[in-house]
Amino acid sequence: MNAPLPLPALDDIRAHEAEMVAIRRQIHSQPELAYEEHATADLVAERLTRWGYEVHRGLGGTGVVGTLREGTSARRIGLRADMDALPIEETSGKAWSSKVFGKMHACGHDGHTAMLLSAARHFAASRNFDGHMHLVFQPAEEGLAGAKKMLDDGFLDLFPCDAMFGMHNMPGRPAGQFMLVPGYAMASGDTCIIKVRGVGGHGAMPQLAVDSIVAASSIVMSLQTIVSRNVPPLHTGIISVGAFLSGDAPNVIPGEAELRLTVRAFRPEVRDLLERRITEIAQHQAAVYGATADVNYIRRYPVLNNDPAMTDFCRKVIHDWLGDAGLVANAEPISASEDFAFFLEKVPGCYVNIGNGLGSEGGCMVHNPGYDFNDSVLSTGASYWVKLAETYLKKE
Repeated sequence: MNAPLPLPALDDIRAHEAEMVAIRRQIHSQPELAYEEHATADLVAERLTRWGYEVHRGLGGTGVVGTLREGTSARRIGLRADMDALPIEETSGKAWSSKVFGKMHACGHDGHTAMLLSAARHFAASRNFDGHMHLVFQPAEEGLAGAKKMLDDGFLDLFPCDAMFGMHNMPGRPAGQFMLVPGYAMASGDTCIIKVRGVGGHGAMPQLAVDSIVAASSIVMSLQTIVSRNVPPLHTGIISVGAFLSGDAPNVIPGEAELRLTVRAFRPEVRDLLERRITEIAQHQAAVYGATADVNYIRRYPVLNNDPAMTDFCRKVIHDWLGDAGLVANAEPISASEDFAFFLEKVPGCYVNIGNGLGSEGGCMVHNPGYDFNDSVLSTGASYWVKLAETYLKKE
């Protein structure tokens, strides 16, 4: 059987593919959680310095920014990759599997980092652009808002950008194909903790207690009416109760119960509505049973809003390079969340997904202990960065 043809890539990128695969697998084997990406940041900073970048460290704790200037243009672009891993025990069985117990690169951030490093090497060698190039290697995307921390630490004051771009791999889509959605492309991601307080008692004498489990159960069921009865049918909202914690004995009515929710929306106004209705329902349903409910609604990641003009720009870059075959037709928004949304609140830009492959080629979905980034995608993703940045900062 003939080997599959390699995915599209620039010759210069392909020439260094083996080195970038080795870097990707090195990062994969030594995963680091949010704000602990010290070795990864060291590797990134060393390579960028070797290639002639001005390197800044410390934004967001472990963030790295490499800046390259060429020509006389004042135009400025930011390209971002994330570096952190997840607290998951790996089961992929690959030779480069995680060597750190309970941690793994289950979302492909090792691949994202290697793709941007590959592009960085090309930019430094070719200098085929006119303007300011800021390559952003960000910590703590996985739930701890490393993008916001970098912004809070003054990222845009130090490295102003006229546009910013991000990229993520997507299993279950053809390897190397790109997905772009203008406007609201990824959902907001919030956490809500509801603590229901009743009165504990003996399971044989419920009349002397206020049952927190019954009150919390009623809240769980009532929460499911918010999307169906309050959110406009053509909009989207998601409320999922991921944990119900209460009691530990069959004959004791617990005085407290705790619900832990994840909440998603594709529009800021729907996000506001979900927060308000969750709070109202929790407090009023608890009161029906003589209990009280404390609601701690934690806004984590906002809706990711791709600038329509920048999305059209990215689509044109891809289409001019790869034609229709390079784009997934009719790509739809994704209900997962992404902290690149914080950058897009400040700067116009676009976040794209690149297919990680179908079936065994692309492996399982991200956040799974068996996941691994598809190395055949590295050079295509790196070439996208090159095409995008060199077009945006095109020499006149």
